[in-house]
Amino acid sequence: MSQPAAGDRALIARFLEMMAAQAGAARNTVAAYESDLRLASEALEGGLAQADAAALARLGDGWADLSRSSVARKSAALRRFFAFLAEEGFRADDPGAALPRPGAARALPKSLDRGDVDRLFAAIAARLDRVPPDPLDLRLAALVELLYGSGLRASELMTLPFAAVAPDRPYLILKGKGGRERLVPISDRARAAVTAWRATLPPRTVWLFPSGARHLSRIRLYQLLKGLAAEAGIPPDRVSPHVLRHAFATHLLEGGADLRALQLMLGHADIATTEIYTHVDSRRLVELVNSRHPLGDRPVR
Repeated sequence: MSQPAAGDRALIARFLEMMAAQAGAARNTVAAYESDLRLASEALEGGLAQADAAALARLGDGWADLSRSSVARKSAALRRFFAFLAEEGFRADDPGAALPRPGAARALPKSLDRGDVDRLFAAIAARLDRVPPDPLDLRLAALVELLYGSGLRASELMTLPFAAVAPDRPYLILKGKGGRERLVPISDRARAAVTAWRATLPPRTVWLFPSGARHLSRIRLYQLLKGLAAEAGIPPDRVSPHVLRHAFATHLLEGGADLRALQLMLGHADIATTEIYTHVDSRRLVELVNSRHPLGDRPVR
C-alpha cells in the first residue's frame, strides 16, 4: 500500500494535533480521522492537501459501495481537514463542498422497556438471596446499578477507582470522552450496592472492579450481562452496557427529565446527540395515541 506524501503527512499530523489539543476530540475520534485522511491521501497518490473539487468528487464516487454512515464519516473528516487548511492559510480555498453529503439517518438506539429492567433486577435479587451471598453476585449488582442507575459508559465504569463512589456523596465526577468532566448522580440503591461489593475487596485496591493486576475488561462485562439476560428470560443479544445506558436515558425522559439535564448526565458534547431520545419518546407517544385514542380503532375512509 502506498504511503501519503510528506506534505500530506505533515499537514494531517498538524490537523490531528489541533483536533486533540484545541477541539478536545476523543482518542477514538482522532484515530478515525487519521485513518480516513490517510486512506484518502493514498487514493489521491499523496495529493490530498492540494486536491481540487473535481478530485474530491471522484474520490467520493469511489465510496459508492460503502454504507451511508461510512460515507458521512469520511466526508465529515475531510471537510473538517480542508476547513483547517483554509483557516490556517495552507490553501486559499476550501473544496470540501464537493464531497458527498449522504445525510445518514440515525438509527434509534436499542433500549429495554421497564418490564425487561425489572426482570434483570429480579434475577440479581434471586442471586443475592443466597446465604451467604457470593461476592461475584455483589459485583454484578453494583455493575448493573451503576449502568442503569447512572448511565455510565462501559469504559467509564471499568476504570472507576476504588474510592470513586463515596457512601455519603450522592454523585461522582467523571472524566469522559475528550477529557470532559461531568457530574453524575448516584442513587441510594447504587451506593448501597457499591458499598456491599467494596466490603469484599482487600485494602489498597486500586480499581473499584479489579481483575488481576488491572480492572475488569469490557469483554468480561459484556459476558456477565449476557449471562444475566439469559437468566432473566431476555434474549442475550438485546442486553449490553450501552443498551442499559440507553434505557437509563429513555426512562428518565419518559419520566419528565429535562433534555439539557440529560445531556449533562450522559456527557454529550452536543445536545443534538441527546435529542435522539426525543424520537424514542415520540415513538412511544404515537403508539399510545394509536392504541388509546377514541378514534384509534375506527376504520380509515
